[in-house]
Amino acid sequence: MNEQPLHLTLYLSSPQPCSYLARRATQSLFADPQGIMDTQIYDQLVQQGFRRSGRLVYRPQCPECQQCHATRLPIVTFRPRRRHRRVLRTNRDLRIVPVPSTFHEEHFTLYGRYIRARHAGGSMVESSVREYMDFLVAEWCTTDFLEIRQDDQLLGVAVTDHLTDGLSAVYTFFDPDLPERSLGTWAILAQIERARELGRSWLYLGYWIRDCEKMRYKTGFRPIELYDGQDWHRFGVNETIEL
Repeated sequence: MNEQPLHLTLYLSSPQPCSYLARRATQSLFADPQGIMDTQIYDQLVQQGFRRSGRLVYRPQCPECQQCHATRLPIVTFRPRRRHRRVLRTNRDLRIVPVPSTFHEEHFTLYGRYIRARHAGGSMVESSVREYMDFLVAEWCTTDFLEIRQDDQLLGVAVTDHLTDGLSAVYTFFDPDLPERSLGTWAILAQIERARELGRSWLYLGYWIRDCEKMRYKTGFRPIELYDGQDWHRFGVNETIEL
């Protein structure tokens, strides 16, 4: 694919308290929300370590901390580890059902339960329908809501963007009362399989932060690549990226 050079207006956000590392400030570099954005531009930005939250396409740009690294999994060479195989066995009764990225009352109810359990006291707890949809979708991007179902029961939703070379895991929410199923891990494994079925090369998983316990699970998927601000590097037994 011949990529055209990007000519975008980028802005730097003001410092805010970091949600992941205590006593740290965070800033983001983001594309002009009023500027032109389409799937091709978004695709190129993702390959340069950017992510999407609603219509906002951003990348951490913290002057005193460089711990955030965008991650991606190579679909062809990924092999599930023992813990992943255990999760697959535990959830043999589940299936993925792709549905359009439109409002579904059943999804919204489950999202509310998940947010109240996982992010109690946060700003997302009282999200309106509009805030919920504005957070998950963008009109210029092809997005699937991948339902996780046991028979007819909805257990989770993995919001997944389509890219030229892969899929991007935007956000996943699931039944918080079923920790024994490890639904977050199962959702990633299901998205890997969907990317394989679609003939895509990568699953982009968002940011990994070395000192954040919540992010540790990402480097449990091997092989995985991390973006260092200039290029992608394999992270594994013999790391080729200094962290």
